[in-house]
Amino acid sequence: MNKNGSGRKIVAKNRKAYHDYFIEESYDAGVVLMGSEIKSIRNNHISLQDGFVQERDGELWLLGVHIRPYEQASAFGHEDPTRPRKLLLHKKEIDKIIRQLHERGYTAIPTQVYLERGLAKIEVSLARGKKQYDKRATLAKKDADRQIRRALKERYN
Repeated sequence: MNKNGSGRKIVAKNRKAYHDYFIEESYDAGVVLMGSEIKSIRNNHISLQDGFVQERDGELWLLGVHIRPYEQASAFGHEDPTRPRKLLLHKKEIDKIIRQLHERGYTAIPTQVYLERGLAKIEVSLARGKKQYDKRATLAKKDADRQIRRALKERYN
């Protein structure tokens, strides 16, 4: 529910992605939704935890993202909260992402969902998986930075 200077209202972030992957490049994509799904997203009923992007017939599809059914809507047509959803990008961006996905070690994952001018957008990132020692090193660096900030705060207060 953050609102930054560009008029974006961040609805959900995939924090686990930053822990498990090195994020290399990000793209903003539209997504094909049903009417009740956009209402659920506006109410923050979306989870990116298990989401990933897959190529099918030259198009990119968002899989594994859970959008809870909207309570006030009829259940007609929205019985599967994790159904595949088509991503909308420029053809050049799609081709670039597909090329990277065919390279060894790359994957595409959703890192955040935000609302911009009433439309839901998904930030799709190209990422490489981290090894266990990389995850430990990242946590150690984060912990050291936290201790430094704490020490500086105590010193200047």
